[in-house]
Amino acid sequence: MENSNPSVLKRFWNFLKKPSAKYSILALTSVSFVVGILFWGGFHTALEATNSLEFCITCHEMRDTVYQEYKTTIHYQNRTGVRAACPDCHVPREWGPKIWRKMQASLEVWGKITGDIDTPAKFEAKRMELATHEWARMKASNSRECRNCHNWDAMSAELQKQTPYKKHMKAKEDGQTCIDCHKGIAHHLPKEYVDPDE
Repeated sequence: MENSNPSVLKRFWNFLKKPSAKYSILALTSVSFVVGILFWGGFHTALEATNSLEFCITCHEMRDTVYQEYKTTIHYQNRTGVRAACPDCHVPREWGPKIWRKMQASLEVWGKITGDIDTPAKFEAKRMELATHEWARMKASNSRECRNCHNWDAMSAELQKQTPYKKHMKAKEDGQTCIDCHKGIAHHLPKEYVDPDE
């Protein structure tokens, strides 16, 4: 029994060292491992580069419209200096949902390339459609990106004004999510939007 384990390992090691046409399987595996690490590092670097405020405002549609709106909100500048940038609100942190969101965003880039939203007038004409898609995405995820910073359990009855605190606790009790009440918090509401509570 003791001799069989070393011989199995030795046979496996010899198999790895056998040449495949020109190189050993061990050499091919080692090179593949290094290439895999380089590919993964490059992919991750590119993914993170597209996950920044600077990247988001490289196209004039974002820079000249929603970015200008966002700069006037509490998410951009506030008393504590905490800033929520584009990816904080629009890109999930978890790997699977992040990749899915990036694939969806590629369709938005297609809209830019094809001229669907390449002028302020065209952007405004599509604002309701774009906002509706984003609100639906946020609703479906239980406002996951909002919850990266905002949490029901972290809301203080002493520090928060009583009216919003009571509304938040009622919303929590009713199973609502952030986007149910907070549409237009970082960007202008579309002209066609009608508040259901009014």
